[in-house]
Amino acid sequence: MSIWACRFDSCLGHYLINISMFRLILIGLGLVSLSCASEYGNPPAADFDLEGSDPQAMQIADEIMDAMGGRQVYDNTRILSWTFFDFRHLVWDKQSGDVRIDSPRDSTVYLLNMESGQGRVRVGSRELAGDSLRMMLDKGKGIWTNDSYWLLLPFKLKDSGVTLKYVREDTTQGGVASDVLQLTFSNVGLTPHNKYEVWVDKADHLIKQWSFYAKADAEEANSTWPWDNYQQIADLLISADRSDKKGPKNVQIFERVEDSVFSQWLKPSFIPI
Repeated sequence: MSIWACRFDSCLGHYLINISMFRLILIGLGLVSLSCASEYGNPPAADFDLEGSDPQAMQIADEIMDAMGGRQVYDNTRILSWTFFDFRHLVWDKQSGDVRIDSPRDSTVYLLNMESGQGRVRVGSRELAGDSLRMMLDKGKGIWTNDSYWLLLPFKLKDSGVTLKYVREDTTQGGVASDVLQLTFSNVGLTPHNKYEVWVDKADHLIKQWSFYAKADAEEANSTWPWDNYQQIADLLISADRSDKKGPKNVQIFERVEDSVFSQWLKPSFIPI
């Protein structure tokens, strides 16, 4: 059952489409029930490619969101902390946009805000300024964009600039019967020419595998990885410490942290590296 249609008209009043007619079309296709499991819903972000995306793919995206804890829980989640590939650690305040990145292997600490693009960077004992600072803040934004996607892809299937398609039924490399969704992008992110495919377990509605294509028109994936080992972290199911030993680890969720986490160079005690 699709969740995003619940209170669709109140959540997306700015969209210049006839919502009632759209819901009737989806109901006629058997993709929307008149009774919704979650009144909060899972509305697409502004500039999500609603017209170019498949109703079936959007329905599955909503099932994924529900299986992982629900859109309301995700939206209300405040602070996420995780290690990426054992060589850097990130802390992100979803509500304020503040990000801290500790990168021990190049002795760099980034303190930046994703909304304003402003921040501070220290390399070793030297705080940067001028063009060097601007360059490193851009690098920090790129790090956050990449590393958060490896953590939160299932929550971002209906993000701005995404076109979501249902492409086939298939099995993962581990033999899990799945529906396969395709994500392509327009005018968003650092590499909008990329393409991803995700394998969604038909039984529990969780992503179990993903593939990366450097070019949207490529027929063969550059890489395929498991998306497994789901853990209950606070009120969300998160895939971390995956079986291939890649991606996010040491995931934590906090309601709040000290302001110094995003303003002081000293590494907080909860950061494991």
